Amino acid sequence: MEFEDLLPEMAGKLGGEGLINELCKGFQLLMDSDKGVITFESLKKNSALLGLQDLRDEELRSMVQEGDTDGDGALSQMEFCVLMFRLSPALMRESEAWLEQAVEQEKKHWWV
Repeated sequence: MEFEDLLPEMAGKLGGEGLINELCKGFQLLMDSDKGVITFESLKKNSALLGLQDLRDEELRSMVQEGDTDGDGALSQMEFCVLMFRLSPALMRESEAWLEQAVEQEKKHWWV
């Protein structure tokens, strides 16, 4: 499956806060509403809402495993957002640049 990286374009149009809000909406669409996390089952059930209906079970499980940093077998909202950023190399580069700019601004403010 080919992944088209649309996050940088979304970030450019929405800004940082807008992009985070959209990621949160995506999380809400995919999560198990009873558990408040994305499970393999909820991802499989809801993936068609995001045009991912053609993904195989193995690919869906892999997505959950890749983002599951605490080992509970599911994705919290934070894990989901981090995974989306990690899957977007261009957005990661932009994020690093934003962070560097913020640090420089803080340094200037600190030393004034």
